[in-house]
Amino acid sequence: MRRAAMTEKAPPEDAAPLRVWFGFAAMSLGMFMAVLDIQIVVTSLPAIQQALGIGPDLMSWVQTSYLIAEVIAIPLTGILTRIFSLRYVFALAIGGFTLASVGCALSGGFTSLIVMRVLQGFCGGLLIPLVFSAIFTLFKPGLEQAVATAAAGVLAVLAPAFGPIGGGYITHHLSWHWLFLVNVLPGIASLGAGLICLPGAERQLGLLRRLDWLSLGVIAAGLAALEIGLKNAPDNGWMSARVLALLALAAALLGAAILRPNPVVEFRLLRDRTLAHGCAASFLLGASLFGAGYIMPVFLAFVRRHDPLEIGAIVLVTGLTQLLTAPIAVLLDRYLPPRPLAAIGFAGLAVGVAMSGFQDVNTDYDQMFWPQVVRGCFMALCMLPLTRLSLGLMPLSQVGDASGLYNLSRNLGGAIGIALADTVIFSRAPEHADRIADLVRSGAPEAARLLGMPPGDVPAPDDAMGMMSIMDAVQDAGLTLAINEAWLMFAAITAAAIPLMWMMGPVRKHPRRD
Repeated sequence: MRRAAMTEKAPPEDAAPLRVWFGFAAMSLGMFMAVLDIQIVVTSLPAIQQALGIGPDLMSWVQTSYLIAEVIAIPLTGILTRIFSLRYVFALAIGGFTLASVGCALSGGFTSLIVMRVLQGFCGGLLIPLVFSAIFTLFKPGLEQAVATAAAGVLAVLAPAFGPIGGGYITHHLSWHWLFLVNVLPGIASLGAGLICLPGAERQLGLLRRLDWLSLGVIAAGLAALEIGLKNAPDNGWMSARVLALLALAAALLGAAILRPNPVVEFRLLRDRTLAHGCAASFLLGASLFGAGYIMPVFLAFVRRHDPLEIGAIVLVTGLTQLLTAPIAVLLDRYLPPRPLAAIGFAGLAVGVAMSGFQDVNTDYDQMFWPQVVRGCFMALCMLPLTRLSLGLMPLSQVGDASGLYNLSRNLGGAIGIALADTVIFSRAPEHADRIADLVRSGAPEAARLLGMPPGDVPAPDDAMGMMSIMDAVQDAGLTLAINEAWLMFAAITAAAIPLMWMMGPVRKHPRRD
């Protein structure tokens, strides 16, 4: 099957009308809700578990089911946009997301909640790449695309920043049902604004008859196997039979889907050097952002013993910094070449991540402030030029598929980043704790520093009761050192994206157009 040309209107020569900006704002709000829904729920899982009587071994599926459905949906955005048009795919996605949110709030047990989370995750997965497609199909190259990219990028990062504090506040002052019901009014407003303001385009419903449904099923099964394998890897071990079988199954299924003559997802676009290296950089960026966003609350919860509301207030610094510095990033992206600008962004982000790799058990808000500020300042500089480099040169007929692959790479990077973080933290923490305990028993002065206590409070080597009294402190110190190693690992992953900026294809002043 030859891919039909995309029928969305090309960016106008004149500035986009205000109506189009309202439509794009509605899409961006939908994306914000989809990203927010992951983090806003995670801090309140115990409340949901207690209310619905869900077993502890099943509770993680409330998040995993959403993420699996989201990852499956993201690469399908291109074909669905060609079939239904940008306006109606967005309407279906935001409408389904809103209805699924109501279903989640009304769930009376584990099964109904998981079914609604799958629907919610699938619709949310469509909302994310739709926004990045709209940037290049609704706005002309230059300042308009830079502003739209900045707005989308800021919202994509602000959502995880506001999620923990928002979830903690809602659960504390209202109930867990409102974690989902908060989506209803914004969802209805976004649906109405999108239908009214987004430009129309011809639908190609005939493509449904020629759709390779087998390829669709194979891709869905492959991505689901990959996500489940990554979820199980930290607990069962990366070389366990279960994990290896799941990863092998994912590789076989996705390989079969790629080799299909008429694949639903245009993996063949990765033959484009610029897009391929852009997706690789997006993968590394996702691993760093998701990984860092995961290990910081782990430290604050398990070492510093903060509650969800306190954790949210601390991690809010990153999001607020990015919000304040985004206009500067837009101006720089408008006037400076994208390659060195993106390289500076990744280098600065790597430094900000590395700054957190030297924490001790007493580290708290004050010590975490400046690393967060540095990360917040450089996040937009990673996203804006990288998105322009990766997608800005694609023909309009391929932007939807390319956006799906680009966003899929970031989410898969995030899934692997979290799995790596868990592996490092929970495999290395016991080793560090044993070493610290040996230092205490030998009377080494370094033990007091690692435990974060005055030397006089460290028990003598022959004080058995004293040793028992500090075992929690020893465990905290071991966990802190393991988390530091995870921070430094993500700093190296971030820095690894810098050379990719120069491996992309030639930069043109204006994107290619069909």
